[in-house]
Amino acid sequence: MIAELGHFALVLALVIAFLQASLPLYGVYKANLSLQGLARSAAFLQAACLLLSFAGLTYAFLVNDFSIDYVARQSNTLLPDYYKVSAVWGGHEGSLLLWVLVLALWGSAVALFSRSLPREMVARVLSIMGMVSVALIAFILVTSNPFNRILPDFPIDGADLNPLLQDPGLIIHPPMLYMGYVGFTVPFAFAMAGLLGGRLDSAWARWSRPWTVAAWCFLTLGIALGSWWAYYELGWGGWWFWDPVENASFMPWLAGTALIHSLAVSEKRGVFKAWTVMLAIIAFALSLLGTFLVRSGVLTSVHAFASDPARGMFVLAILTVVIGASLLTFALRASHLNSESRYQAVSRESFLLINNLLLITATTVVLLGTLFPLIADAFKLGKISVGAPYFNALFVPLSLVLMFFIALGPLSNWKRHRLADFAPLWKIAVISMALGIVLPLFIFGYNTLKVGISLSLAAWVSLAMVRDIYLKAATAKQGLWAGLARLSRSYYGMQVAHLGLVITVVGVALTATYSIERDIRLGAGDSVEVGPYHFDWQGVRDYQGPNFNATQAEINVLQAGELVAVLRPEKRLYVVQNRSMTEAAIDASLFRDIYVAMGEPLDNNQWAVRVYYKPFVRWLWLGAIFMAVGGAIAMTDRRYRLAKKTSDAFVHGVTTK
Repeated sequence: MIAELGHFALVLALVIAFLQASLPLYGVYKANLSLQGLARSAAFLQAACLLLSFAGLTYAFLVNDFSIDYVARQSNTLLPDYYKVSAVWGGHEGSLLLWVLVLALWGSAVALFSRSLPREMVARVLSIMGMVSVALIAFILVTSNPFNRILPDFPIDGADLNPLLQDPGLIIHPPMLYMGYVGFTVPFAFAMAGLLGGRLDSAWARWSRPWTVAAWCFLTLGIALGSWWAYYELGWGGWWFWDPVENASFMPWLAGTALIHSLAVSEKRGVFKAWTVMLAIIAFALSLLGTFLVRSGVLTSVHAFASDPARGMFVLAILTVVIGASLLTFALRASHLNSESRYQAVSRESFLLINNLLLITATTVVLLGTLFPLIADAFKLGKISVGAPYFNALFVPLSLVLMFFIALGPLSNWKRHRLADFAPLWKIAVISMALGIVLPLFIFGYNTLKVGISLSLAAWVSLAMVRDIYLKAATAKQGLWAGLARLSRSYYGMQVAHLGLVITVVGVALTATYSIERDIRLGAGDSVEVGPYHFDWQGVRDYQGPNFNATQAEINVLQAGELVAVLRPEKRLYVVQNRSMTEAAIDASLFRDIYVAMGEPLDNNQWAVRVYYKPFVRWLWLGAIFMAVGGAIAMTDRRYRLAKKTSDAFVHGVTTK
């Protein structure tokens, strides 16, 4: 009965989404305030229905209702309750239900925090979000209904959740990723609403920007969590594989990063309007493309949910209609998106434009590398694999060039800047190159060109950041500390986010170059040296988990004769699916990870063991945290608080210079 109630709530959500998509827009056309006001109520009601539907599916998992096909395929009576909850979104149908629920929650947030915006604007935004909901809820009900029953012949027990997904990281990772992924619907809806209303001014950019930053922060953390999960769960010690599904979330992140910077220019200077709208469309389009890639069966990945081409064609049809309509609207309205000011070749606008072009070029590189094997296969050109060498050869240089310009943007003035004012930066350039050469030699004893360039650019951005903060704060008459307090949260957020990028770049360069990997045989009395550490095999023991049998090794790690850590890697056999899984053991610190993973048992009571020494690998995820925190700080800037003057500025077309 609870499942039927959840199904009914999902159908009701489709009806409400249709009303949300149609009536408020009609109200705008007819200048009917009552119909326009329905947008907020419909957004709240749709979210409530989807919450009820999601709760119904969760309840079915918790009570082991295997008469529901999706529950029978994704759960088992032996599965711990916390994994039963994560199993709700562990498969195709449930993940889509989570998708539309997150979209409805974003819509509710817009409805709740838009009281000061013009009613027409809110009606258009929520109507566009309602259209997206209609398409995806219809997709669920037609092709991917999670409430389908298999009566009367249903299994006594379930097939169990994929062992790869039986991990705490997968409880947090998908919701966080979806909050970012789906969140780009909001700036897309604002861009389309602005186009339909014929007004895209600085007030529109100011109000859209915090929503874009919020989605970007969630996506940043979601991608980092996915990278962290792959690192410790898959047992191969890698943190990024350029997997097509990894790329599917990375592409909207790159486009969203460009969108944030473009919105900053549109807000401050009234330029890049058409470019900003196009970036909003691109970020949303790439989010839908990721949905298509994950659910179409056109690629193979440990992250992919489905292998049903019919479902993929449905998503492709949604992608075609939504993006086609968006681009048509943009083409019809683009002539009205004139810049409100001019700028010279050397200015902050120019540097931000260069950064945007580099980000979109990098996005295109990833997009081509991801789709080219699919295109080649469709045109019968054979099976072509595009791997890390392609991405590293093209993406990495673009990233390093981007690092160079990141330092110049905040140091330059709006509208015009004299090249002579950059002359003092030669000292920073010299110091940065010296640090890039000396630090690796001091820490690791040798250097490489890649590490030297990466660390030099990281130092270049960091020192330029310190200089910029000092120069801006030193102008205060009350003194340096008063000047630091006077700087806006938006400015500090930007600098913290840039610092996060620096930390990630340093982590990537150092761990990719100085990591040590050894595949060895270990048994009673065996030991091995890897990097500065000595690994002593102590033996193995067997134990039984809730739904698996495990063999656990014990390895003592010593440095200079002192015990550093005791690592206990495991080899697990999940009994329901009869699948073997590796559980790595990691001793983590800020500056290095010691990583051990068990392979297969060998003769003479020995085991195949993989041992890693990975310096600075934690900086990859630490940098992502800094980036997200920087975005959160920027969102708290006082000028993004919803005040009546923002609404007035939008209504009257006031441009803030």
